[in-house]
Amino acid sequence: MFGFGPRRATSVAAPPRSAVFLLTFLAAACSSADPPAEPATYDVYAVEFASIPVDIRLADWLPGADTTLTTPGSFMVWLLQGPDGRNILVDSGFLWDAPSREGFPLPIADYVRPDQALATVGLAGDDITDVIVSHVHWDHADGLSLFPNAQVWIQRAEFEFYSEAVKIGGEDAAEVEARSMELMEKLNTEGRLTLIDGDDQEIMDGIRVYTGAKHTYESQYVGVTTEGGTVIVASDNAWFYANLEHDLANGLSRDPAGQIAAQGRMKELASHPDWVIPGHDRRLFEVFPKPGNGVARIR
Repeated sequence: MFGFGPRRATSVAAPPRSAVFLLTFLAAACSSADPPAEPATYDVYAVEFASIPVDIRLADWLPGADTTLTTPGSFMVWLLQGPDGRNILVDSGFLWDAPSREGFPLPIADYVRPDQALATVGLAGDDITDVIVSHVHWDHADGLSLFPNAQVWIQRAEFEFYSEAVKIGGEDAAEVEARSMELMEKLNTEGRLTLIDGDDQEIMDGIRVYTGAKHTYESQYVGVTTEGGTVIVASDNAWFYANLEHDLANGLSRDPAGQIAAQGRMKELASHPDWVIPGHDRRLFEVFPKPGNGVARIR
């Protein structure tokens, strides 16, 4: 039972001298501690290596899109230039002889091998230190062999699912080039493949990856810290600006509702509405026209 009667005065003994010394020492240590380190910052570029020379009718690709909507298409990789000479690509593009290219329903023009396209930003394939693979589709993972010095990063679930799919065949195997998976398995034995376990993982200082969009089995998108804030490289987790503007999922999505939710999350994570970068929309080079010549700097 709680009492509410008159309180007796109490006295508090002074702490011993040793305790006073300890408290003083701890306070001084806390005040002199280094502030938390700022995350590394990166310059972010989109580098085009091929184009789609016709207007894409978006209703053919995004279920529910207005039938009058069209957009120009592009194939690109994304360069993240950071401290200590680090040159990181999001995705690797494709080689012209990729078998899946023959089944692609749209024309492809102005192809330059992705490593050679990097000459527009003063780099070669040997200069790339890391490649973050957003997903295993041919136009994003077939060019890994062009970057012989790169550490490759991919979601563990994505890698394991499609490695097994290629071995047993079937519909899932059709999503990916067998040679891409064979190369990644080789890189894994050589210690050059890093498998990422799940959502919201910081894989390098200033770079986080996120899952949930389900463009493929466990596709990922990338959050990059820049001097102005966070840029989200969506890759094919949003094919076009129309995905983001009209809350539309890709026609190939494994989970349309999940993809739309992920796109909403991307917009929340990005520090500016224009800083969610879709995978195949050539309008990007109008939104970010500089420096030009097939290169857009995101800022």
